[in-house]
Amino acid sequence: MSFVRKVCCIFIFCCLNFLAFSQNVALVNGKSISSKEFLWVYKKNHRGVTNVSYADLSTYLNLYINFKLKVIDARSMGLDADTAYKTEINGYENALKAQRKTSPKDIEYAFIMNEYREGVLMFNISEKKVWSKAWDDENKLREFYNANASNYANKGFDEIRGQVIADYQQNLENDWIKLLRTKYTVKINDEELRHLAKL
Repeated sequence: MSFVRKVCCIFIFCCLNFLAFSQNVALVNGKSISSKEFLWVYKKNHRGVTNVSYADLSTYLNLYINFKLKVIDARSMGLDADTAYKTEINGYENALKAQRKTSPKDIEYAFIMNEYREGVLMFNISEKKVWSKAWDDENKLREFYNANASNYANKGFDEIRGQVIADYQQNLENDWIKLLRTKYTVKINDEELRHLAKL
C-alpha cells in the first residue's frame, strides 16, 4: 500500500469514527450511548419537561452512565446467562408483543426491550453488591454505625436501624460506583450534549 493511500485510509477511518462518536453522548467501556437512546430515556423519565438545560442533561447522563456501568459489571459476572434471568426477559418480550402497542421493527421496541434487559441486570447485581449486604451482615452494619455515630445525634443503633441501613447502602453504592469508574473507561461527548440542550 502506498504512503498516500495509507494516509487517505487513515483519514477516512478517523472521519468515520468521528461521525459515529458525534451521534453518541458517551462511550462506556467502548460501548456507545446514542443520542437517540439517551433522549428517549430522559424524556420518558421527565414527562412534561419542555426546556432542558445542559446542566440537567449532564447530571442525568452521569446517572445513566452509572446505570450502564452496573449493567457491564453484571454481564462480567455472567448474570445475563442465568436461566431465571433469560426466562424473565422472554416472558416480558412475549407480553410486549401481545400488547401490540409497538412493533419489534420499531426503534422504540428496541429501546423498551433494552431498558428492561438492563434494568433487570442492574436490579440483580445491586441485590448482590448493595442491598443484601446491608440486610444480611449485622456486624458490618454495627461497624458502620459506630464509625458514624456522630451523624445519629446519640441515638441508639436499634432506635435508628432503618436509617443506618439506608446510609450503609448508600455508602456501599458510592464505593461501588467509584470502583466501576476506575475499572471501566468512560468518555463523554460534551459537544453532543450541548447540542442536545439546544434542541
